[in-house]
Amino acid sequence: MSASAVFVLDLKGKVLICRNYKGDVDMAEIDHFLPLLMTQEEEGLTCPIMSHGNVHFLWIKHTNLYLVATTNKNSNASLVYAFLYKVVEVFTEYFTELEEESIQDNFVVVYELLDELMDFGFPQTTDSKILQEYITQEGTKLEVAKTKVPTTVTNAVSWRSEGIKYKKNEVFIDVIESINLLVNANGSVMSSDIVGTVKLKTMLSGMPELRLGLNDRALFALTGRDKGKTVTMEDVKFHQCVRLSRFESDRTISFIPPDGESELMSYRINTHVKPLIWIESVIEKFSHSRVEIMVKGGKEFLMRASFGLPSVENDEMEGKPPITVNFEIPYFTVSGIQVRYMKIIEKSGYQALPWVRYITQSGDYQLRSNF
Repeated sequence: MSASAVFVLDLKGKVLICRNYKGDVDMAEIDHFLPLLMTQEEEGLTCPIMSHGNVHFLWIKHTNLYLVATTNKNSNASLVYAFLYKVVEVFTEYFTELEEESIQDNFVVVYELLDELMDFGFPQTTDSKILQEYITQEGTKLEVAKTKVPTTVTNAVSWRSEGIKYKKNEVFIDVIESINLLVNANGSVMSSDIVGTVKLKTMLSGMPELRLGLNDRALFALTGRDKGKTVTMEDVKFHQCVRLSRFESDRTISFIPPDGESELMSYRINTHVKPLIWIESVIEKFSHSRVEIMVKGGKEFLMRASFGLPSVENDEMEGKPPITVNFEIPYFTVSGIQVRYMKIIEKSGYQALPWVRYITQSGDYQLRSNF
């Protein structure tokens, strides 16, 4: 089961807009949400799920808004939260910024979107590209708009419209890996992992089926092949277009892609990462008014800076924040993940070009110092 109703509140708990999907929870129950939240905050404990009697509040905060779902059933909490974050994503794509003002200025469109995003408590059409085909920011009444609802809403492939045509058929694949790394003051790696995403920019005619092959260790084990470098992916998440049953049976990533840009999948690789960028730093205090900082990056870059400071002494112990590094390395992935092939199958039989790009970038990359 999912949500009974969804509310958008301001920071004072005032209901800006709401949608009652099932009618099995009194809408006045929302009045208990903010008092419950304030009580928890006073006690120093904030819980994402709060209850009043048999009514449960599942909520998130975004800018100056609370998005709250209510239910009196043992609902699938992860589904409800995924829906609330999807609502934020869709509203942001419509209004650029999701805040109290954008809700008030686009009341009709917001209500229409809430009506289409969920049906009787279950997520329905959540792809903003499809929603934008028949719910416009001009606030067209839904009764009129329904005459123009695309067939994708009722088709199994709800994320792609029919009749798409391109003069040149291409697929751009971006494999982007972010490195999360924490190094202590002694130079030892305390924690590290790699978070990766595979993003697509699809410009293909018709209704093509794509099959993506990666150097996935589980796939190679199934097929009895062990040549070359393979990668073990964890916490794999797919776009709704991917046929999960096919992936679970033979690790084939098969799908009919959304048109344009989309995130096909994400994954995590829990492995020991050798620091790509190493930084040594020394801070010397010569007096109450002069500090010299030396930062060394590898063997090629050295910065030495001397600061003249107001001669005011602070007896309190100064903090030692870690050094945060931001970088981006093209044409390279730390994990060694590779796109082995991309097959494009379409009944018209056209030829299409797949392009692959690899990028490694910093995630939460921090080095603690002992200065």
